[in-house]
Order: sequence, then C-alpha cells, then structure tokens
Amino acid sequence: MLDFDPLYSTAQISAIGQFIDKHYALAGPIHCRMLHRGLNDVYLVVGSDGERYVFRLSHHRARGRADVKTETAFLTHLSQAGVPVAAPIPTRNGALFLQGHAPEGPREGVLFRAIDGRGINATDAGDASANGRTLALMHNAAQTFSPDGALYRLDLEHLLHRPLTRICDSGIVEDTAVLRDLEDIATRTGKAIEAFDTLTWTYCHGDCHGFNARINDAGEAVFFDFDDSGLGYLAYDLSVFLWAKVSFGRKLTGMWEAFIDGYRAVRPITPQDFEAAHRFVIVRHFWLMGEYASRAQEWGSEAVGWIAREANFLKTWETDQFVDRLF
Repeated sequence: MLDFDPLYSTAQISAIGQFIDKHYALAGPIHCRMLHRGLNDVYLVVGSDGERYVFRLSHHRARGRADVKTETAFLTHLSQAGVPVAAPIPTRNGALFLQGHAPEGPREGVLFRAIDGRGINATDAGDASANGRTLALMHNAAQTFSPDGALYRLDLEHLLHRPLTRICDSGIVEDTAVLRDLEDIATRTGKAIEAFDTLTWTYCHGDCHGFNARINDAGEAVFFDFDDSGLGYLAYDLSVFLWAKVSFGRKLTGMWEAFIDGYRAVRPITPQDFEAAHRFVIVRHFWLMGEYASRAQEWGSEAVGWIAREANFLKTWETDQFVDRLF
C-alpha cells in the first residue's frame, strides 16, 4: 500500500524495452530512450538492424482514457488510402495497440515507424502549404472511414464548455472579472458557432498546428500525433493551424494563407466552414487552457499560471475578427 498514490508515473527505460521486446517482432536487442514526457510519454526505439521506431505511452487525461482503438484504425485506413501518415505497427499477434499496467492504472501503448524527413519551418510557406494538402487528403479519405465505437466527439461540449469548467474549477484564475470575461467570450463564441447551419462534420486530426508533421523527400507533410483525433467540425480542424499562427503573440497570417491555398488545391472549403474557422480559434484556445488547467495538480500552478492572462488575447481576437473585421 502506497502512502502517496501517483497521478502519473514515469516508467524505467528498461521496462519500456522489455515491454516492446515482448510484444513486437523487432530486430533485437533494441535500444530505447525517452524523447518527451508530458501529455504522453514518447520514446525512440532503435532495432539492431538500424530501423527506427517511436513508441507512445498514453497518459490519462481529463477527457478520459485514450481512444487508441479508433485512432489506430483511422491511421491504418489513411495509410491504405495513400495519405502520408505514421501508421501503427502491429504486434506479434496483429494488434494495433496494447495496454500495460502502471502504478496509477492501465496505460495504452502504440508503436510507430519513425518518419524520415526534416522538421517543419514555422515561417516556410511551402511547409504550410504541404500541411494544408495533407489535411485535405486526410479529410477526403475520412469520407470512407466508419469509426466503430469512437470515444471522442469534437463538439462544443468537448472543445469549449468542459475546458471552461476545468479552468474555473482549477482555481488558477483568481480574478473574478477575468473569469467573467472568459465565461462571456465562451458563451458568445458558442452561440456564434451554433448559428452556422451547414458546418461540415468529418473525422478530424484534432491537432494540426503545423508541427505534428515532417516533410519527406517528396515535399509531403507526413502527419503524426493523432491522439486528439475524433469526429468533429472540419472548421475546427482548419482553425488549429490558424490558431498556431496568431496565438501567444505570433503574427504569421501569411502561413495561414499558404496553408489554405494548399488545402484548396486538393479539396474545396465551403464559405461557412472558412468563416467558422476564425471563430474556432477561440475554441481551440479554450481547449488548450482546459488541458493545462486539468494538469495543475500534476505540473503545479506556476506551470499553468499563463492561463490567467489569456483573456486579453481572446478579447482582442474577438474584436478584430468579428467587430472591426481587420483581418
């Protein structure tokens, strides 16, 4: 019996290696090292033949358990349709994901082949366009994907309302006037999005901010990190890229234009979806704040204190976009 039950444990590298060796037919002995610890734990795995892989160990999040069943099925569907993505590698028994036991409870693991190519340049219009093209290819392929028992629905409840509740419940925002601002902005944004009557629904990547990809030798953006994927608004999937170019003081709207041009070279965007994408920038920011607010006990209040300062960005975006129409 532990005196202090863990919220989040970090596995020893040797245990990760043993787990992979037990379940996957890789050329051994394998070598592992941690790449990233955070919303998920990510490891580089190298076989004795030099083949490189990435192993992702999911972490329990406020939204609930990881929907790796639907995620890996979607990635396999995309790969078979010729969309450039990092598809999961089956286990010895043909499973696309596994579940292991950690002190805090079960955690899901997926092994991917490492993507060749270079990282994304945030100010390269060609890279932005490549991201747009791959997202359009993904949305085309999603039309023939039928998720079986998907856990996530990227609707306003998931993306806006529950995150706002997490922010309020966390105690991070102590200024009642700021809380009222956040609540008012969320209410106005939700009503404005609900007023659109023909928004497109599709299976979304959910986190296409421009850096969940690598550029291969053919100039394609190869997507990875579908951990936040699910059925939802196409406009939201577009908006994540725009949000990444204008949030936290960034002024890279030219990259948004290149992204949209790349998308439209493959697939059209309806006027309502394009207009709504600007509204969803606010939704995306609330989603991120809610994710961080839900980690306050794990990461500490100082690590997530920036949330209390974000009302200004949201109010400015709202005013510029939907009042003065400067953009």
